[in-house]
Amino acid sequence: MNPFKGQSEKRLPGSRIMRFAELAVGALTVGSLAGCLVGPNYHRPNVQSPTNFRTLAPDAQTQVQTSSYADLPWWEVFHDPKLQELIRTALKRNYDLQIATERINAARAQLIVTRSSLFPQVAGDASFSGGKEPTFQSTYNILTLTADAAFQLDLFGKLRRATQASRAELLATEDAKQTLILTLVSDIAADYYTLLQLDLQLKITHETVVTQTDSIKLTNYRLQNGVATKLDVLQAQQVLDTANAQIPDLERLIAQEENAISILIGDYPEAVQRGLPLIEQALPPEVPPGLPSTLIERRPDIHEAEHVLVATNAEIGVAKAQFFPQIALTGSGGGAFGRSSAFSSLMDTHLGIWSYGAQVSQPIFTGGALSGNLRLAESENKQALIAYRQSIQRAFGDVSDALIGYQKYHEVRLRQQDTVADLQETVRISKVRYQGGTTTYLEVLDGQRSLYSAELTLAEARGDEYRSLVQLYKALGGGWQK
Repeated sequence: MNPFKGQSEKRLPGSRIMRFAELAVGALTVGSLAGCLVGPNYHRPNVQSPTNFRTLAPDAQTQVQTSSYADLPWWEVFHDPKLQELIRTALKRNYDLQIATERINAARAQLIVTRSSLFPQVAGDASFSGGKEPTFQSTYNILTLTADAAFQLDLFGKLRRATQASRAELLATEDAKQTLILTLVSDIAADYYTLLQLDLQLKITHETVVTQTDSIKLTNYRLQNGVATKLDVLQAQQVLDTANAQIPDLERLIAQEENAISILIGDYPEAVQRGLPLIEQALPPEVPPGLPSTLIERRPDIHEAEHVLVATNAEIGVAKAQFFPQIALTGSGGGAFGRSSAFSSLMDTHLGIWSYGAQVSQPIFTGGALSGNLRLAESENKQALIAYRQSIQRAFGDVSDALIGYQKYHEVRLRQQDTVADLQETVRISKVRYQGGTTTYLEVLDGQRSLYSAELTLAEARGDEYRSLVQLYKALGGGWQK
């Protein structure tokens, strides 16, 4: 039986059915190669970028460096072995990274699905039936084999443009994963330095508690000998109380920071092992940002934005191809093989058939759907172009902020070290003056309060300096390529 009424039909021997199918598939595939591609071909937009990174350093504009701090892999930037271990663990077990990997797998599968439309679709069917006819006292068994092929000619590039878009979307998901890797490495490093900062502040607070406890004992001793007053003892107790009140708050922050790091590395909240203390962490002697032109090639988020732009550009071609005729070719072939018995004699039968056809579809009136779809694709492409340019602009803003931040946090830390050194000397002299009876304990108390606050500020300045270094590394797009 021929399902394609009005189409050509011819009986074929069963041995030639498969050969016909092979020839038909080959012919249909070659036919698609003659088509053209409608819609714009992608060309990278010309985006004007600065010739220098903005920084507040007076001689920075005259220093042109081809090497970049971001060209180093992360394990050459963060030397602490414990921090490296945390980063490696996170890259293996972080759930956001696992989700990003599965998104890549999904995009890869979608590309296979989209690309399959470029090839003929062939399906085979088989059926078997048998029975007995009482009239002629005969039995029969019939095996029917059929193969159907369908192929849409891509004369105007609709399917090829859709494949281009799907491939670009796959690359965009891969770039999104690289952005996540860079963010993950930077977040762990920043949280780790924050944890070391809190450890240092807790250490300073505990040392202050010990120092002030000894100071209170000495003041009580002087009170017993009539040299000090009760007010001196109460004033000394104030600094001790302030330090003691700070301890549980710092312990809370430390525990919460450990929890945050544990979640990033894919663990349940638990304690985090430390390496070197904050004051022993190494800072690079020089942080070259490299040439501004290389930033576009290094930042994975810019790559992602560009691949989204490529995908939307291809979608314009898909929308334009909808205006043109769609041609589909069909083919079918098969055979029936049977055996029957009548009047004690056997008879074998073979029947082969094939058919082919073509179908042309041309949109005539769609109520503006095709025009609206094209305008939608063009608008989405313009949005992607704006987003691409914006991502470049933001990248330079990130680098500028990070360069200025690192430079100024470094200056703050150096000046705060001088402040702490001056206050340490002030407290030492005021204690000598108090013990000599030339000043009141209030002078000592003020110096101790200022010193404790300055030491905490210095610890925070150290943490800010290391975090700004991490931010600069992230802003430059470093490390993920390795």
